Amino acid sequence: AEDEVSLFEKDMKEFWIQFKISYGTEQNNQTSALRDLCKQTIEALSKKWSQKLKEEDPMIDKIQEYNNEIVQQSKYIAEKEEQLTEIKPKLNQEEEQQKNLNDSIQELKEELKKKMEIKSSKSNAAKEKVEQVSKIKTLFEEHLGLEMRRIHDEQLQFIFRHIDHKDPDKPYICTISINGQGDYEVTSCTPPLDCIAELQLKLRETNNFSAFVANIRKAFTALSYK
Repeated sequence: AEDEVSLFEKDMKEFWIQFKISYGTEQNNQTSALRDLCKQTIEALSKKWSQKLKEEDPMIDKIQEYNNEIVQQSKYIAEKEEQLTEIKPKLNQEEEQQKNLNDSIQELKEELKKKMEIKSSKSNAAKEKVEQVSKIKTLFEEHLGLEMRRIHDEQLQFIFRHIDHKDPDKPYICTISINGQGDYEVTSCTPPLDCIAELQLKLRETNNFSAFVANIRKAFTALSYK
C-alpha cells in the first residue's frame, strides 16, 4: 500500500512539472491544450487507479474471508477449551477410580495367591499323611489282622480282627479323615472308646500314625475283656 501511494505521488509530481513547464512557455497560446492535457492526465490516473482498485478488491475480500474464518476458529477453540475444562475433573475422577480398581484387583490377586499357597501346602501335607498310612498298611494287615479301606469323602476305615478271643472274626472299626486344617480327625469308632479323644489329640501332637493304630488296637482289646 505504501509503494502504491508513493507511485501516485510521483505521478502527480510529474503532472505538475509538465503543467508548470507548459504554463511558463506557452501561457497565452496553449490554455486549451493545457486543459486537454490536464483532462487526459486525470483520466489516465483515474483509469490507472480504478484498475488497481479492481485488482485489489478480490484480495480484500479474501483477507476478510480469512479474518472471518479466524474468528470462527477462535470461537470454536474457545468452546472446546470450555468443554475440556468441564470434562477434565471427570477424567481425573475416572482415573482415580481406575487406579483404585487396579489396586483392589492387585490386592485380590495377592490374597488369592496366598490362599492357593496355603491350600497347596495343606494338600501336600494331607497327601504325605495318606502316603504314610498306605506304607504301613501291609505291615498292619499281616501282623495285626488289620484291614484298611478308602471310603467316601477321602476317609480311611480301619477294621481290626483277632481282637475278641471268643470271636476272632468280629470287626472293630475306626474311621479317620483329614479335616480342613490338615489335622487327623476320628469320624467314627465302633464300638465306641472312651479314650478316643485322647488318642486323637496325641496323634495330632506326635504325627505318629503307627503308634495311634497300635493304641487303638490295645484299647479295643481291653474293651473286649470287659
